[in-house]
Amino acid sequence: MILHALTAIDFNDLHLNKVLLPIHLFGRDLFEIKWYSIAYIAGIVVGWMYLLRLLRAPGAPMAKRHAEDLVFYATLGIILGGRLGYVIFYAPTMFLHPLTIVRLWDGGMSFHGGVIGTSLGLILFARRHKLDWLRIHDYVACCVPFGLFFGRLANFVNGELWGRVADPNLPWAVIFHGTPNDVARHPSQLYEAGLEGIVLFAILWFAFWRTQARYEPGKLVGLFVGFYGLFRYTVEFFREPDSQYLTDPILGTPGLHMGQLLCLPMILSGAWLVWTAKGRRRRVTPIAGDEAVA
Repeated sequence: MILHALTAIDFNDLHLNKVLLPIHLFGRDLFEIKWYSIAYIAGIVVGWMYLLRLLRAPGAPMAKRHAEDLVFYATLGIILGGRLGYVIFYAPTMFLHPLTIVRLWDGGMSFHGGVIGTSLGLILFARRHKLDWLRIHDYVACCVPFGLFFGRLANFVNGELWGRVADPNLPWAVIFHGTPNDVARHPSQLYEAGLEGIVLFAILWFAFWRTQARYEPGKLVGLFVGFYGLFRYTVEFFREPDSQYLTDPILGTPGLHMGQLLCLPMILSGAWLVWTAKGRRRRVTPIAGDEAVA
């Protein structure tokens, strides 16, 4: 403990608080505005603003007037899919107590479930407006890294989803109090913020603005899905498994996380989408009613 304290960062010394602002009225505690909630809102708002920027580039699959409706479908998919995905993949016992499923403020969201929910929402949106659902996925995929970045930072602020025990001499290791033995651990939340947020955004930015990827349906979303799966699979080696998998490993393989298992089909499907994208390329026609989309 003394060695760790001398070489690692004590989480308490960062003076982070998961609550941004407690709301009081008439001497009573009403509710708290938490950084995690702000992260979701920031990810959606910044992503929406970036989407509007993408739609100004030639070849957009939809008009600006569609953007607000799309954000509604996507947000609904994120919340419902993320929560149900968490329950199904990580905490199925919650089905025995259905009321706990709707208690979103208690935490528990799955990115993989959110992807499925968002994808279904975008397909419904595209069918309603008679748009190309795959190209819409391409554009939305370019915006998702903002939410991933803010979300992982919020995980760090909350002191949750911490990493495995780290070498005590690792200068950026963090002692998260409340963990077994309070030893120094990898700040895996920040690893994910960097890879899934910054690096993934850079890859998609380059593909969108410096190549013809936006004219090849499925290529951008394939890059997103494939690289996310690869990054998440890699970071899971530094992340502490969920408690239930410490004693009951997946497929009987110690060290294999549920997150890694769910990433394998993402990597494969992403590679397939990128590989087959050129065969889906066709002339992109303008969306009636908006400028600069042809």
